[in-house]
Amino acid sequence: QVQLVESGGNLVQPGGSLRLSCTASGFTFSSHWMGWVRQAPGKGLEWVATIAAAGTDYTYYADFVKGRFTISRDNTRSTLYLQMNSLDPEDTALYYCVRDLGGSWGQGTQVTVSS
Repeated sequence: QVQLVESGGNLVQPGGSLRLSCTASGFTFSSHWMGWVRQAPGKGLEWVATIAAAGTDYTYYADFVKGRFTISRDNTRSTLYLQMNSLDPEDTALYYCVRDLGGSWGQGTQVTVSS
């Protein structure tokens, strides 16, 4: 079955960086669009970034992360990444890895930005 396992969340100071990873199994990773979605405490879901399946360089970023976050994938390792720089307390959230624009979800990894 489809499994998405996130890791890399942590407590980090404002201005710091983190790299999230999502290891996928149970499907042909390279053939699927992948993305990151987050949910801050007491708020709704926010789409963060998307990357197209292998064969195209298309990526999408929400305005609030443009220039700070980078989504990438390693199809040989079936792993999705989210490099997060210049983190702000507003980025505090549970970050989910998703397949196919929300068809499958991981369990999430917590990112907390605080001094």
